[in-house]
Parts: sequence; structure tokens; C-alpha cells
Amino acid sequence: MSNQLESAMRHYEVPRPQLGIILCLLSMLIFASQDGITKVLVKDLPIAQLVMVRYWVFLAFAVGYSVYQGSLRTACRSQHPFLQVIRALIGVGEIALFGIGLRYLGLAEMHALYAVFPLMTLALAGAFLGEYVGVRRWIAAAVGFLGTVVILRPGTGVFELAALIPLLSALGFAVFSVLTRRISQGDSFATNMLYMGFFGAIAITLLGLAGWVSPSPEQWALIGVLSITGVVAQLLLIQALRYATAATLQPFNYTLLVFATLIGLFVFGELPDAWTVVGACMVIAGGLYAIKVKG
Repeated sequence: MSNQLESAMRHYEVPRPQLGIILCLLSMLIFASQDGITKVLVKDLPIAQLVMVRYWVFLAFAVGYSVYQGSLRTACRSQHPFLQVIRALIGVGEIALFGIGLRYLGLAEMHALYAVFPLMTLALAGAFLGEYVGVRRWIAAAVGFLGTVVILRPGTGVFELAALIPLLSALGFAVFSVLTRRISQGDSFATNMLYMGFFGAIAITLLGLAGWVSPSPEQWALIGVLSITGVVAQLLLIQALRYATAATLQPFNYTLLVFATLIGLFVFGELPDAWTVVGACMVIAGGLYAIKVKG
């Protein structure tokens, strides 16, 4: 997503990387807080219902952004309509999967496993987009994979099938990111958002309405915060890319794991074990090394 946003904001960039980093950190904090709210809500409400409300709010934002950029009709035109629909369905499925995972796993464990998605994206981009990966980046991917194995610890008797949920979600987002790179070569940022919002909202509404559970006033308030902050976090990330490049900001995206761990600890009393911490460090190290190297 960061490459797409950077392309959209390229002509607005001003060399103020410190401000860009601050805005990026704020967006990561909001994303982590959203996951905390989702973890509370999924105890009593269907995840499809929560994602549905979020997507309709996002669609409203996408329509407004398209109009602001010049023309809603222009934003509706795509050079890759089929890929746009597939991407939207994968995107909504990935978010729903992550929400389901929060029912069974702590925030730290979820994000430690999900953090492998940049390395998955690297591998998929090399395989399907023909992007050069190189030996050093494959080594970085291997380190990240080993970190995932350390967290999962298969064969030790502590492995949970639920731990596969964040990995499937990460794979979904990696595919989403590769498709975004592909279609962004011909479609604008507004078009990408509009298609994602519209088809994602339609798909999840079919599931969300079928299992609708009436929220309490307190739950409605949390759903409102969840939906609005999702847009705010995206806007902060867009603003961050006005002042700093995606390459500059990418390492700070890993603070999402730090914020999620702190929220899990102080709000939910979740203390990650040593294996999760070591594995997460390996995943992050592999991701950062992959960013730095060129071959």
C-alpha cells in the first residue's frame, strides 16, 4: 500500500522526513488501537458485521476523495477491472481473517506472525511481477521464516491451529499488495480506493446483514471510533508520504508490532512469551534487512 500512496502523493512531497516519521508513527498507533477495539468487539459481535460498517465508511471516504481529486466518473474507469474486483475481495477477506484471529490470539502474537507479510510480498513480487529479488533478500526471507517457526514451535505440543490465521491474513495482504503494484501501473490511487471500497462493501454486506446482531450503545460508540479512526490513520499515512519516501517510512511500520504488544500488555494483560519475542525480532530483522539490501 505504501508504494501506491507514495505514487499518489509524489507531486506533493516536501523534504521533511522527521514530520513524515511522526505522522507514520501516529498512524501505526491508531492501527494498533483499532486492533484493540476489534478484540473487544469480536467477543460479542460477528466480525463480518464490524468489517461491513468499516467498509461503508471507507467507501464514503473513497467517493469523497475521488470527487475532491476531480471526477467520480473518471475514478470509476479502470484499465484492470477484473483485477480490481479480485483485489477488493482479497482485501476484505484479509481484514475479516485478522479480526477472527483476534478472538483466539493475543495482539502481540497476532502481529508477530502478521509481520512476515513484507517478506511474503517480496517473494510473490519476484515470482509474479518479475521484480529482482537477489540472494541477500532471499536470505532475509529465510530469517523471517525461521522467526515465524520460532513463534509457532510446531511439534512442541504448544502449537495452535489458530496461529495459522494471522499467517493466512498476512498471505492475503501480500497478494493484495502485489495486485496493487500491478494495477497501479494503469489506475490512479482514487480508482484503487473506489473499487476496493465499493466491491469490498458489497461483498461483506452480504455476510454482515445475514448475521446482524444489534449492538449496545457502548458497542455502537466503539464501532464508530473504529470506523472513523480507520480513515484518519489512512489520511495520516498519506500525509506522512508527502514529507518522507516510502523507503524512509517502511522501517517505522514495524512499530505497529510494538504498539500492539504494549496495548495487549496494559489493556488485556497479555504478556508475550520469550519465544514470541525472539521470533518477532527475527521477523523484523529479516524485513529490515530486505529493505536495506539491493541484491
